[in-house]
Amino acid sequence: MNHLLHTITVCAVLLLISCEHKDLCNDLSHTAKIQVVFDWKNALDATPETMRLYLFPVRGGNPQAYEFTDCRGGYISVPAGRYRTLCVNSDTESVLYRDIDSFETFGAYAPDGVLNVRSSSAPRAEGTSGERIAKSPDLLYTDRLDDVTIELSGDNRAITLYPKLSVCRYRVTITNVSNLKYISLDNISGALTGMSGGMLVGRNELASDPVTIPFGVVSDSISTLAADFLTFGQNGSGDSVHKLVIYVIMSDGSKNYYTFDVTRQVDDAADPRDVHIILDSLSLPKPIVNGGGFQPVVDEWQNVEVEIPM
Repeated sequence: MNHLLHTITVCAVLLLISCEHKDLCNDLSHTAKIQVVFDWKNALDATPETMRLYLFPVRGGNPQAYEFTDCRGGYISVPAGRYRTLCVNSDTESVLYRDIDSFETFGAYAPDGVLNVRSSSAPRAEGTSGERIAKSPDLLYTDRLDDVTIELSGDNRAITLYPKLSVCRYRVTITNVSNLKYISLDNISGALTGMSGGMLVGRNELASDPVTIPFGVVSDSISTLAADFLTFGQNGSGDSVHKLVIYVIMSDGSKNYYTFDVTRQVDDAADPRDVHIILDSLSLPKPIVNGGGFQPVVDEWQNVEVEIPM
């Protein structure tokens, strides 16, 4: 009786092992080795440290993600089938992702930022209280293919994508600024309103939620302020007002913020992916110092609307 039970047990184990091996063999037999090529002809200066490829089965199911430590690509094993695919560089800190289970909803966005000057909370531009404060995004490169067929046979087993820059460069130059010598570098900053908070990578569309992006400002300590930062571009709705705000804390502690409506310059930029906002003349007050060196402390921010000549 014991011998019979032992024989049955061994047979059951062998049958189980046989089944498991068969399943494994079936999985491998339906998997193809594919070369993934990232061709950088659309972004010749790009040097991302890592890339990530997402494959979304056309018939449904969970997407598959593949990481590449070589920005030129590599080889992967993929189950045969039809896919929609997209790629992003995965070496970013100021770009996050959400709703990544679907090609249509796969989103990249800038994380929350802080609007302040020298640890002092700064006010928002009028009419923008509903906008999220978002960091300036990192360099982001993307591409997508709407229909990719992976076959088990055939010589052409390669997927080629052409990543290109998916964020915009914004520059600001303000000339003829008075009293810059009374401001230290950590006492001045800026912000731009009405920007897009992210993009739908698969659809290659900007997100419609407007955000305000803080940015650093550089002074030559004579008469010029400058800034250079990245954004996802204009708000996807296309009807946002773009206000540029310069926040300044003078050496006497007084706090002023200067608001420029730069909507026209942003909307009419020759290249919407490389926008240069140019402003002329900004009068900063000379600090007030009473006799004996006493400096009055002003806690409230004072707003100054600056008219831009048409």
